[in-house]
Amino acid sequence: MNLFADIRSLVIDALTALTDLGRLPAGLDLAAVAVEPPRDPAHGDMATNAAMVLAKPAGMKPRDIAEALAAELAADPRVTSAEVAGPGFLNLRLAPGQWREVVSAALAEGGDYGRVPAGQGERINIEFVSANPTGPMHVGHMRGAVFGDALASLLAFAGHEVTREYYINDGGAQVDVLARSAYERYREAHGLEPAISEGLYPGDYLIPVGEALKARFGDSLLDKPESEWLAQIRDVATEAMMATIRDDLALLGVEMDVYSSEKALYGTGRIEAAIARLEQAGLIYEGTLEPPKGKLPEDWEPRQQTLFRSTDHGDDVDRPVRKSDGSWTYFAPDIAYHWDKIDRGFDALIDIFGADHGGYVKRMQAAVRALSNGKVPLDIKLIQLVKLWKNGEPFKMSKRAGTFVTLRDVVEQAGRDVTRFHMLTRKNDAALDFDFARVLEQSKDNPVWYVQYGSARINSVLRRAEEMGVDVSDAALARADLSILDHPAQITLMKKIAEWPRTVEIAARAHEPHRIAFFLYELASDLHALWNRGNDEPALRFVSDGDPSATAAKIALARAAGVVISAGLGILGVTPAVEMR
Repeated sequence: MNLFADIRSLVIDALTALTDLGRLPAGLDLAAVAVEPPRDPAHGDMATNAAMVLAKPAGMKPRDIAEALAAELAADPRVTSAEVAGPGFLNLRLAPGQWREVVSAALAEGGDYGRVPAGQGERINIEFVSANPTGPMHVGHMRGAVFGDALASLLAFAGHEVTREYYINDGGAQVDVLARSAYERYREAHGLEPAISEGLYPGDYLIPVGEALKARFGDSLLDKPESEWLAQIRDVATEAMMATIRDDLALLGVEMDVYSSEKALYGTGRIEAAIARLEQAGLIYEGTLEPPKGKLPEDWEPRQQTLFRSTDHGDDVDRPVRKSDGSWTYFAPDIAYHWDKIDRGFDALIDIFGADHGGYVKRMQAAVRALSNGKVPLDIKLIQLVKLWKNGEPFKMSKRAGTFVTLRDVVEQAGRDVTRFHMLTRKNDAALDFDFARVLEQSKDNPVWYVQYGSARINSVLRRAEEMGVDVSDAALARADLSILDHPAQITLMKKIAEWPRTVEIAARAHEPHRIAFFLYELASDLHALWNRGNDEPALRFVSDGDPSATAAKIALARAAGVVISAGLGILGVTPAVEMR
């Protein structure tokens, strides 16, 4: 059940009736007609913009359309009043029974309540994390991992077929640096002093890799030239780092469906084929780029390069795909990789990048548009930095210095559920503070605790009701007589439960899983407000001693809220609390 969609259908039917009566012109596009909660709850239960969006194409005054529409809607038993406000907004009040039906629907549908058909099985590939395999994941990777995983779950809940994908950047110079760093730890494992020169990775996380190299190769690689050991050690070290990354992701509750390798693109003809495809479209040429704007770098000189005409597809400048020495740029394998995703039949692509990749957005979108003839959209989400705080002091991290704060450090101190929820309390492109004291405090100001407290309270009243002999199964509660649920605080909670399918649809369409976290906090607030009212008004307490019928009705409301909380937390990858400790 989606009450907002149902009432929108009612509005569309009323507009169609007005058209049939000749009171509205035929052929109006009704796609922009919306039904949503009013900004001020005092104005009604729902509001529609129908008159405002149809006035211009209909050649009529908005208020005239609104008044005619109000008369049509008021005749429906689901609507108790339809009032025109301002220049033509229409506020609706619904019969209380509509909100009670939402409770019954949530119980009957269970975990499927709120699922929407918006996705219609569309195949979406979400590439996220994709950290260079040069060390453990740090807190910056963690936010992207949580965001990507939650977005994947949200889109799946909204009816899409989703693939989670990790792109292993194992084809660039950074993995050679990893190999050289690991070789020094290999020498250290043999009792030699490691030469961790500037530019190498100095972190202690490579010490076990050095030991593993010793166990595998003995001393056979000692004092050998780099050309004889680089490839072997690179493969072993990369494999070891990817095992660590997989363990880190598992600790965070993230499981990838596909791991793709950049290195696998080289020497297979895939990069050449992707560039050839662009060349066939007249988008590859030999040329020289203009110098960068601003202060000219001292080492800049004009060079003839192979360029992709990305400006034809919305980019600011054309981009090099092959250097003047004949080698591929970093952009070339990325083009081939995205062509591979298009070739696998995905209907839409989503890439999740760190904030420092902002300059990569337009060129990558241009490439995908060119490769797919504009048929496959690419949405790129940038993840802003996380600032860690502890004891009032900021945590600093530096991957090269080997003193960075790892994902594992954070999860082991704060817990998976707290970490995941808090990472979604801000929009992805807004900076986020993670204060260890704040995220663990038990107060309304801590959203994860507040939502979990709501879940625990619901479970506690279910246990109490069961102890007094009430059947608290969803099937039984769905049959409860809900007519006693008429207090404004109870109806407020029912209204919030009714917003769940609409919230899922909006969040999925916008690719914004943080909307789910915000909604859960609001739902928990309404639940706690009703609970607290029961302290002063016994009739509002969820369990009424000696009155199983009234208890069943109120428990049904609590359980319906629990259905939504469980579904929402499931999207965020957080386990609902059974009890608070």
